[in-house]
Amino acid sequence: MLELHIGNKNYSSWSMRPWVLMRQAGIDFEEVMMRFDGFGPESAFKRTILAVNPAGTVPVLIDGDLVVPDTLAIAEYLAERFPRHGLWPADAHARARARSACERVHAGFQALRSACPMNIEATLPEIGALVWRDRPAVRDDVAEIEALWTGLLREHGGPMLFGGFSIAAAYYAPVCMRLRTYALPVSDTVSAYIDRVIALPGVRDWIAGALAERD
Repeated sequence: MLELHIGNKNYSSWSMRPWVLMRQAGIDFEEVMMRFDGFGPESAFKRTILAVNPAGTVPVLIDGDLVVPDTLAIAEYLAERFPRHGLWPADAHARARARSACERVHAGFQALRSACPMNIEATLPEIGALVWRDRPAVRDDVAEIEALWTGLLREHGGPMLFGGFSIAAAYYAPVCMRLRTYALPVSDTVSAYIDRVIALPGVRDWIAGALAERD
């Protein structure tokens, strides 16, 4: 049985990606929760995760003796381990674009991440309005996301970015949560896409777990 070590569902956007990917794709795994009590060397979280991942971060996928940290590495490993699940698009060009889109969210949108940390249980439109007014870099990030999603939905016909569910959809699920929590202004097309992502069974299960934490 695969093990996926994650942090709090309410806050850990990095953990959300592989968890939603595996749950939505129907890949069986055992969840190992590592509660965020702090991030200093004295915290129980850091002491526990360092025994699994020397980098001291979640998520971590364990398959027997193999330890795979980092969301992109986990996604690629799962795509190879379960080729029949079609986690990447079948078309080579679409597959390359999907990887590029995942890399963009993996390394970018720092302004959005910093100003609007994931907090699924909260509804924070007032903070979102201030962020939108005062942080031009956040507006730039959202404009880039708008353009990317709108173009991919138009090109592939939806309902997800590359047609059916894929790694890219799981990768951008935490972005959907941020946009919704802070009520950042987006187009009708993007708002409808967020609705569809939130309605995915795997995402609904993650949200339910986040709301149940009360931590």
